[in-house]
Amino acid sequence: MSLKIAFQMDHVSTVSIAGDTTFALALEAQRRGHELFHYTPERLSMRNGDVTARVETMRVDDVKGAHFTLGELQRVNLAEMDVVLLRQDPPFDMNYITTTHLLERIHPKTLVVNDPAWVRNSPEKIFVTEFADLMPETLITKDPQEVADFRREAGDIIIKPLYGNGGAGIFHLHEADRNLASLLEMFGQMFREPYIVQRYLKDVRKGDKRIILIDGEPVGAINRVPAEHDSRSNMHVGGRAEKTELTSRERDICARIGPSLKERGFILVGIDVIGDYMTEINVTSPTGVREVKKFGGADIAALFWHAVEARRN
Repeated sequence: MSLKIAFQMDHVSTVSIAGDTTFALALEAQRRGHELFHYTPERLSMRNGDVTARVETMRVDDVKGAHFTLGELQRVNLAEMDVVLLRQDPPFDMNYITTTHLLERIHPKTLVVNDPAWVRNSPEKIFVTEFADLMPETLITKDPQEVADFRREAGDIIIKPLYGNGGAGIFHLHEADRNLASLLEMFGQMFREPYIVQRYLKDVRKGDKRIILIDGEPVGAINRVPAEHDSRSNMHVGGRAEKTELTSRERDICARIGPSLKERGFILVGIDVIGDYMTEINVTSPTGVREVKKFGGADIAALFWHAVEARRN
């Protein structure tokens, strides 16, 4: 059964195809004979209760520098689509949240992946706190005194924006670092929201593992090792991907969170684990699918479409 699939994403021209999960999902959907449509979030509209977008038909090719072809712009009612993939990158700001409110109007008649209401209600760095015993010591606050007290107790800390992504704005502060006050002043000027502060995990030097789950079940993982002079393991800021296997602890973590993911209708999720601790549950636009396959792991794009097609048939 051929499906009409709309990709709400950052413009396809901007993706780096070697490691882009959205591109991998598009390639597999096309291979299965589905019809692909492309639009960016600013082309999403609602008029008289109808949710529409100006879309282009899309063809993708796994060829660097020539990876896409787009058709003419056309305005469509998204209720006519079988599936909409909510895949633009954060920041998880009011613009992002507004798109979830609009897409909620067409879901589940049109299957929106992941479920927009639950995406809105499950920010990655807050959703994870439902499993506090699986996390390192964590503080969410904008109070400088609370941060200073936390550092006295925890020693080295990581501080980062609550709604950031991709490793942007992450700082590792040593116990005796004298820059905390200045950093909090800067964060206070840049962000209206609280910050997240966590005990620094030395195991991050061995890697920050991305584990991908489909329908609440782990299907693959990669280890992301930070560059020598960086505390961030995100690959687009210099982290190195390497092959890995799940430990018994990581399987236990997945078993604990799996029922909550299924309850929320999350088809594609990526969690981050450092040592024995989970640090984030990514439900907006999880990445890592191409890297898992590159290192001989599962074809997660195929598993994803199996799950989606099962819901549409």
